[in-house]
Amino acid sequence: MKLNARQLREVKEIEVQEKLKQIKRQPIYFILENIYDTYNIGGLFRLADAIAAEKIYLCGETETPPNPRIKKASIGTYKVVPWEYKRSASEALADLRSNIKGQISKLNTIAIEQSPKAILYTKADYSLPIAFIVGNETYGVRPETLTLADQIVEIPMWGINKSLNVIVSAAIVSYWAMKDIKG
Repeated sequence: MKLNARQLREVKEIEVQEKLKQIKRQPIYFILENIYDTYNIGGLFRLADAIAAEKIYLCGETETPPNPRIKKASIGTYKVVPWEYKRSASEALADLRSNIKGQISKLNTIAIEQSPKAILYTKADYSLPIAFIVGNETYGVRPETLTLADQIVEIPMWGINKSLNVIVSAAIVSYWAMKDIKG
C-alpha cells in the first residue's frame, strides 16, 4: 500500500492498522534528542516511514504528536510509524537494549554528529539492529549521550557551512546503512 501526501494526511489510524502489520519493518530505530524544530520532527517521521524503521524515540525537549506542525511536516506519517516519548536518549537506549537483550544481535548505536571521535559515515559498521541518535539543531547530540554510542559518524562538509539539516544528515546516513539490506 502506497499512499500519496493527501491520502496520508486524511487516513485514519484505525483504518491503516491492519495494513501496517503487513509492512516488514527494519530493525532500525531513530532516537531524537532535544529536536526543537517541529518541522524537523515531522520530516524525521517521513524518513522513518520511507525506510520502514521499527520505531522513533522522541526524547527530552522534543515535541510529540499531535502537534499541528509535526502533523503537517510528517504528512501523516506520525500515524504509521511507531513512536514513544522518553525523558532522555539514555532512557530510550536502555529501553531498546532491554528489549533487544536475548536476541542474537546486540544493539548497534550510531550517533550522527561532528566530533573529534567521529569517523566518516561510509566507514561505519551498520550491523543490525541499529539505533541512530540525532541531536539538537544548534548543539547536536549531548556529550553524555555521545559516550553511550558505539560509533559516531559524520558527513564531510567542504563549504563554509558547518553542518547539514538534521533530516538531511539522518537521511544520508540511514540510506547508506540500507544499501546492503535486501527486502
